[in-house]
Amino acid sequence: MPTRRHFMNQLGCAAALGALSPMAARAQALEQVKILYGFPAGSAGDSVARRVGEKLAGSAYTRNPAVVENKPGAGGRIALESLKGAPVDGSVLTLSPFSCTSIYPHIYSRLSYDPGKDFVPVSIAAVMHHGLAVGPLVPASVKTVKDFLAWAKANPVQANYGSPAAGSTPHFIGALLGLNHGVDLKHVPYRGSIPGVTDVVGGQIAAMVTPSGDFIPNHKAGKLRLIATSGQARSPFSPEVPTFAEQGFPELTTEEWFGFYAPARAPAAVVAAANAAINAAIKEKAVIDSLAVVGLIAKGSTPGEMLASQQAEFERWGPLVKKVGFTAES
Repeated sequence: MPTRRHFMNQLGCAAALGALSPMAARAQALEQVKILYGFPAGSAGDSVARRVGEKLAGSAYTRNPAVVENKPGAGGRIALESLKGAPVDGSVLTLSPFSCTSIYPHIYSRLSYDPGKDFVPVSIAAVMHHGLAVGPLVPASVKTVKDFLAWAKANPVQANYGSPAAGSTPHFIGALLGLNHGVDLKHVPYRGSIPGVTDVVGGQIAAMVTPSGDFIPNHKAGKLRLIATSGQARSPFSPEVPTFAEQGFPELTTEEWFGFYAPARAPAAVVAAANAAINAAIKEKAVIDSLAVVGLIAKGSTPGEMLASQQAEFERWGPLVKKVGFTAES
């Protein structure tokens, strides 16, 4: 499990990366880079890996577009486990949501990787807001989060919600919503967002918490109702939907990011070159526009900024996970 000492050591390394000269960062471009992504093709994060990966070609980091390898399963852990044993030349990266490095250490007593020892942050690439949506199983009169809680309390047999994975950030948003307000919301874990959204639309489950971008097509088509999003401000992709905070639930404010990691012993010059190439890619209009289609906001960072955010989320979610009482063995 990450410790403050590990965090401070990594932060020093991240600061050193920022001090590298441009010549050092351009020492030698790799011929080929592989990006591992721990969820299925077609998901929002997969779009980040593919759109950014193709734009890395011709950079000081790599001569060719990156190859994306999907390694779904275990809530994204398989891809990070693979990164732990990857070549240390920087030719392999993993794209991961922060839940895998900031929340999972609080859940899994035998996590097969240590985020503080086994990986080095490279760059944040995109930010997502999560959303709560209800489907036809819930009456049309339910239009707000308070409406949903009242309906769930009155209909305990049907009061459930899906999430893309047990132990994911959306899982805990739903769990905290019910726990904080005395409503027993039964959790239904899925393997990714799409199957859960399909079941909400089909009336098999009442609600779903997942990245809000995954709801947008069905929300616009009137097949489900997106009733809250988790950002500090309204999502630019569904500005008509109020945030949890606007509706009186500020504790559910969460903006989760996807970030690139390299193996811990990757050369500093290569990590610096990768950071520069990723940040250049996500500033391109074509990338910004393609990520917007799946409800993601393109955003870069330095390695140090990513590491500081990772640690802040680790410290925030520790007591919340404990409050919910969920572990891998529960």
